Amino acid sequence: MRVISKTRLRAFWKEPGHEAAEGPLRAWYTHVSSKTVSWQSWGDVKADFATASLVGNCVVFNIGGNKFRLVTRILYPSQKVFILKVMTHTEYDKDKWKEECGCFDPPPKPKKKARKKSHNRQQKGN
Repeated sequence: MRVISKTRLRAFWKEPGHEAAEGPLRAWYTHVSSKTVSWQSWGDVKADFATASLVGNCVVFNIGGNKFRLVTRILYPSQKVFILKVMTHTEYDKDKWKEECGCFDPPPKPKKKARKKSHNRQQKGN
């Protein structure tokens, strides 16, 4: 899986009072970004992380013995895991994150690729 992006994880563990999250977040990142991890469905995630929860279209991971929560969106076809929010368990319990992360919004529509005109069509038009 490709994790996007480690910067949010690092920013969280560098905040005062969140230093204890560094080891568990690094371990999560290392596991998920491993070439051997290729989740195809929610069942695959649950098999790797039994305490993970599906909340709308977000996957929430318990980190550091349930001290921290990691909210992600997983796009299985493209093998991408987007880091939406990292927070303490106390912040998680306030439920503000659900709206901030858009966990109940419809998934984004795929972008349409621009069509290129064929070389022959361009010549015919001249």
